[in-house]
Amino acid sequence: MKLQQLRYAWEIARNDLNISQTANSLHTSQPGISKQIRALEDELGVEIFTRKGKHLSRITTAGEAILQTAGEILHKIDSIRSLADEFRDQTQGSLSIATTHTQCRYVLPPVISQFIEKFPNVALHMHQGTPQQIAASAADGVANFAIATEALEWYRDLVMMPCYRWNRAILLPQSHPLCEESKLSLRQIAEFPIVTYNFGFTGRSKLDEAFKAQGLQPQVVFTAADADVIKTYVRLGLGIGIVAKMAYDPVVDADLVAVDASHLFEASITKIGFRRGTFLRSYMFDFMEMFAPHLTRDLVQAVTATASNAEAEELFARIELTRH
Repeated sequence: MKLQQLRYAWEIARNDLNISQTANSLHTSQPGISKQIRALEDELGVEIFTRKGKHLSRITTAGEAILQTAGEILHKIDSIRSLADEFRDQTQGSLSIATTHTQCRYVLPPVISQFIEKFPNVALHMHQGTPQQIAASAADGVANFAIATEALEWYRDLVMMPCYRWNRAILLPQSHPLCEESKLSLRQIAEFPIVTYNFGFTGRSKLDEAFKAQGLQPQVVFTAADADVIKTYVRLGLGIGIVAKMAYDPVVDADLVAVDASHLFEASITKIGFRRGTFLRSYMFDFMEMFAPHLTRDLVQAVTATASNAEAEELFARIELTRH
């Protein structure tokens, strides 16, 4: 059994059983991958994949168990490489972050700027996606960190640590009748068409829960994952916008009126996480502390030493999170 064979099998599963796509991503030949997978199955005496003609159709039950262990082995190999890199040069390497548009656009820029200034030789890679894609990227080792707010049930394979609290703002065209109200209610908002985030993005669940608790059915007429897109359609008069408060820029968005909505919705908490067992390089600890100052190296190491996320959460119980 060769590590290369395990890598091929793992990558095939990640590429939806597409051998051609796997070959391209690994810069090798399709026949070579197929041959190595067959050799691995022959050695193990079980099929990892079932086949339909020349194509792979699904992962077998045995294959699921084998691939899970293979993933753990490959993750350990990556950790060994990172460990060697750390001792060879603590200022060079790469850092991959999987997150949403809101984090990329409105929260991370000053953090990234600070990080680049301190570590100019570390290559940064940003992956945007859905909560499920973000979790998969970090769990599979494609990204070092996952930064997310919604659908945290997807992140059970990761150590997730709270970073900051945030709430929402109501965005209105300057001529909108709600601009004259000093303090908005959910009932008033529900009387107008609403433009907001897709379900599963950027605290959307808190919004839905608030309306449901008051027996209201909001008129959500347009959704998007991107706050800038939401603002565009508010400007077009499609509806009033509900976005993360940090997504409103008083200069760029001066043509819109932002009304604080923190009294209407429960605050959301953004978290950062990584796969348990990951070797964290020095600059990775620095990045986490730049993003959330309370995430010191000592605290993060204490969290990684815990047996479960429930135990980890106890370490944060007395920490006052910053607000965005």
